[in-house]
Amino acid sequence: MSEQAFRKTKGEYIIDTDPALIDRELVHRYLSNESYWAKGVPFEIVSKSIDHSLCFGLYHGSRQIGFARMVTDRATFTYLADVFILEEERGKGLSKWMMQEIDTHPDLQGLRRWMLGTRDAHVLYEQFGWTVITEEQRPRFMQRHFPEVYRSEKAQMP
Repeated sequence: MSEQAFRKTKGEYIIDTDPALIDRELVHRYLSNESYWAKGVPFEIVSKSIDHSLCFGLYHGSRQIGFARMVTDRATFTYLADVFILEEERGKGLSKWMMQEIDTHPDLQGLRRWMLGTRDAHVLYEQFGWTVITEEQRPRFMQRHFPEVYRSEKAQMP
């Protein structure tokens, strides 16, 4: 596991992996209210996911405006999750820049498989070599999915 934070700057914008900088309340607010994939997710779950992932915060000065999370063993596999840029900051090329910096992070080099799920951002990810799983590949991958888990008070699997 990398001990040093990964920090890149572009003008007034910063991408940093230091977990201490992440505005967990902002990330929770976005995921639970704005995202289609994590509606209603409890704060404790978001905070735990940040603690156990390689997270990329995107900042305009000291204000967080974006986020991405890599769930990874840093050896063979990574899953890209919870990617967002606040609406008022979109259209500035920041998501592309964030993806470029994620691609070059030292802990993510040489991994055998990268995965993600998206409903609406295929064009962004295709620019970075991501491809849709084809029909012939699909039978290899399975999942357990509990889409209602955040609606229960205990947030536990059935």
